[in-house]
Amino acid sequence: MRTLNPASSKLVKTAFDALPLGAIKPAGWLKDQLLIQASGFSGHLDEHWEDVGPRNGWIGGDGESWERGPYYIDGLLPLAYLLEDEALIAKANKWVEWSLNSQQENGQFGPVDLKTINVEITKKHDWWHYMIMLKVMTQFAEVTGDERVEPFMTKFFRYVHQTIEQQPLVEWAEARGAEMMLCIFWLYKRTGDQFLLELAAIVAKQTTDWTGLFTDFPFWNKVDHWDHRSHVVNVAMGIKTPGTLFEFTGDEKERDAVYRGIRSLMTYHGQAHGMFSGDEWLSGTNPSQGVETCAVVEYMFSLENLVRIFGDGYFGDILEKVTFNALPAPISADWTSRQYDQQVNQVACNIAHRNWSNNDEANLFGFDANFGCCTANMHQGWPKFVSHLWMSHDNGLAAVAYAPNVVTTVVGAGTKAELTVETDYPFRDTIAIKVSLDKTDRFPISLRIPAWCGAPSISVNAETLAVRDENQFATLVREWKDGDVILLALPMEAKLVNRNNGSASVEQGPLVYVLPIEENWQLIKEREKFSDWELFPASQWKYGIADGTAFETITADVPAQPFKAADSPVRLKVKGKFVRNWRMKGENADIPPLNPAADGDELELVLVPYGSAKLRIGEFPVIRSK
Repeated sequence: MRTLNPASSKLVKTAFDALPLGAIKPAGWLKDQLLIQASGFSGHLDEHWEDVGPRNGWIGGDGESWERGPYYIDGLLPLAYLLEDEALIAKANKWVEWSLNSQQENGQFGPVDLKTINVEITKKHDWWHYMIMLKVMTQFAEVTGDERVEPFMTKFFRYVHQTIEQQPLVEWAEARGAEMMLCIFWLYKRTGDQFLLELAAIVAKQTTDWTGLFTDFPFWNKVDHWDHRSHVVNVAMGIKTPGTLFEFTGDEKERDAVYRGIRSLMTYHGQAHGMFSGDEWLSGTNPSQGVETCAVVEYMFSLENLVRIFGDGYFGDILEKVTFNALPAPISADWTSRQYDQQVNQVACNIAHRNWSNNDEANLFGFDANFGCCTANMHQGWPKFVSHLWMSHDNGLAAVAYAPNVVTTVVGAGTKAELTVETDYPFRDTIAIKVSLDKTDRFPISLRIPAWCGAPSISVNAETLAVRDENQFATLVREWKDGDVILLALPMEAKLVNRNNGSASVEQGPLVYVLPIEENWQLIKEREKFSDWELFPASQWKYGIADGTAFETITADVPAQPFKAADSPVRLKVKGKFVRNWRMKGENADIPPLNPAADGDELELVLVPYGSAKLRIGEFPVIRSK
């Protein structure tokens, strides 16, 4: 347990503030992603999976009563309200209403007779699954204004305050205590109840010392034994713990720990798509190691909170890279199958033993292969990304990430504002922002300038402005009027990015590009809607990229589902050669050879965005001229 000074009387002011759920609505290709999600797993999972079906304990049943129901609703609820889909809203609200009505006199709520999946946890009080449902409650309150939530959470946190020192955080809850702290801070900002900060201090002391771990990072190699501190999902959640503590203490060591932690994770376990590896535990830099889907969506949520707390566009850069690459990759284009683990170099998805800690089905495209947590948890990725595209800043707005959307809020001196973002980013490099106001007002609009962009340009009403950024945000403070138009151009230069063992990945802007392998989908278990599939390669994949290759960008219209290789709205042509000494290692592509044997003819290779190819090579041997 970490040592923390007694709680202060107030929280540290964060650089930005999150807007309430519903203030930002998706548009264009981003809205299509949510619609596809709703027509697949997210809108129908409860109809086909008993774990989140009518018997779930979080709606009064006698079935699964731990994390799966709360996980599912943590994504379904924001999805439903962002789409304004009344049927999905009714589905999600059923869970919220049951939880609100389940509260006991002492403040406890939720299933009474817990049927957890972890025998050890049942010996002690487990706080973890409540943390997820509390996050659901905060979103529900924001989007509906329901006045029951604040007293409900206050009563529960008084119960926690009275009992948590006798029944402290253990196991998963100990590693994930920041999730409870976030909810405590959310409530404190609304009620000002001082006992909440006292409770936050207790929770902080009981939470895993992520600050110490990220400051002096101990996991330099692939981990092959159980440890909550190296469990990839815990790490993806834990990276925001020092940031959450910074909001509590203002201690600069907490800020420093976040940056040191991300650098260490990417140095020892980094993957081309922006994530760190973890086929259960941190797994090194080999591009054939897996990355768990739960870790992807939890890292996104952590990054969204880190940019809110620190106001640094660095976190927005990582957020976009993970979102546009690692998020769509392990989920089928129609959202009816998913992987537990994805690979950067993924040449087959089949039932086979791999050098992973997971079982032999971990990289299938299926329903609940390996373990069902990802089936329950993946739904939060896109909806929470939408709800954090903009944040409030000094009575104005800050654009944290870019995608088509409409944000509606109050700015300046009480001015009603609606900003419409028209863009095909990240498949294109221009972003138009149309400003609608009910009156002229002076306020700031801050635009994130990605570190990868060497020549950004900004104009307002066709007048070019100088780009001066601080912490990767260019802030425009001016008298804004109805009808103003901001045009942001972020030219994207394709490049080879050096990786381990002399290999390289290909990036252009926030997108990682891969060689798609023709996919042979083999049905192995048929279900009414969500079946299991093995994928086998139907084309050659052993290619390297020529050092110094030119890049040719090919564009097409952006379809409803841009993350599908056959319909990709942007491709890159590069020069490469067949590499005859690139071997298989077991069921995986081996590490790209340091000295590729590539003495054949030079070929033209056509690359597509990483998330659109389910079989792919994303880390290539580099063929250097003699």
